[in-house]
Amino acid sequence: MRLARSGDDEAYRVLLGRVAVWLRAVARRGLARAGRGPEESEDIVQETLLAMHLKRESWDDSQPLEPWLHAIARHKMIDHLRRRGFRDHLDIDAYADTLAAPSDDGDHARTDARRMLASLPERQRSIVQAISIEGASARDVGARLGMSEGAVRVTLHRALKSLAVFYRKEP
Repeated sequence: MRLARSGDDEAYRVLLGRVAVWLRAVARRGLARAGRGPEESEDIVQETLLAMHLKRESWDDSQPLEPWLHAIARHKMIDHLRRRGFRDHLDIDAYADTLAAPSDDGDHARTDARRMLASLPERQRSIVQAISIEGASARDVGARLGMSEGAVRVTLHRALKSLAVFYRKEP
């Protein structure tokens, strides 16, 4: 990389070839950890090589090259997984024995929900009920209550935060 930065085209060609081989292995391992197949690795390799090329002047030549490249590759892997809609999937059948059986007492859950909602101030309670239970939009609730959509969202967030605190305190 030092020679390539000083203008040695042959050194840069050799560097790209060696780095590409190393990156393919890094990308395949990262994809495997994410539950993805190796067929997506070439996209990550190409994006990383391009980023390396564009940012090569930012590398501190008093430091090793590999950690710098690994950081770029890691960020490109994350970007790739985000674009492709990374989802972590667990087969529920594998955990069927450890899941609790459904309760026949649906009234108990409704009572708990009512008690939790009752702990909220009236405005927060009406917003949570309208959006989370009835499925209304923040815009509709805002129009009904004379509030801006943003204010409704802030109030909803605060109410849900309060409900979480209430839930953690309850036995």
